[in-house]
Amino acid sequence: MTALSTSERHPSRNPLDTMEEIVASNDWAHERMSDEEMVAGVGGQWCDYRIHCAWSDDLSALHFSCSLDIRVPVRRLAAVNELLAMVNGKLWVGHFDLANEDRLPTFRHTVLLRGARGATVEQLEDLLDVAIHESERYYPAFQYVIWGGRPPAEAIQAAVLEPVGEA
Repeated sequence: MTALSTSERHPSRNPLDTMEEIVASNDWAHERMSDEEMVAGVGGQWCDYRIHCAWSDDLSALHFSCSLDIRVPVRRLAAVNELLAMVNGKLWVGHFDLANEDRLPTFRHTVLLRGARGATVEQLEDLLDVAIHESERYYPAFQYVIWGGRPPAEAIQAAVLEPVGEA
């Protein structure tokens, strides 16, 4: 991801202004629907991710989500919900859930900014980095469970396997 220069920058009160700059600097397709809402598309290794950001001035909160382009068939909902619980137990920031209406695994996180002048560029870049990294990391586990019919424990073990050494 392209980082924005932070010299001489002061946080915007509305973090979507800064998020839009970050998204644009990475040449990601995006649309700003209003002062409170923005969507973007990010290409990943496994699929295209749909980023959605919503700002609540009343709560001083930025709600962020990153949806994976993989719909869960009804017959696999129980297994995917078990996988979600396992994955969420491994995350430090945010969580994955499954929206009932579209059945897309989605990484979500809300940043509370009450008392702050706004979110910094670094905070928002970190949020994007974490969401994309975790989505890329666990996408194969969702695939194993949804289309491979594998048990969630086996799928998560395969997804978090980290090779050691060089081949």
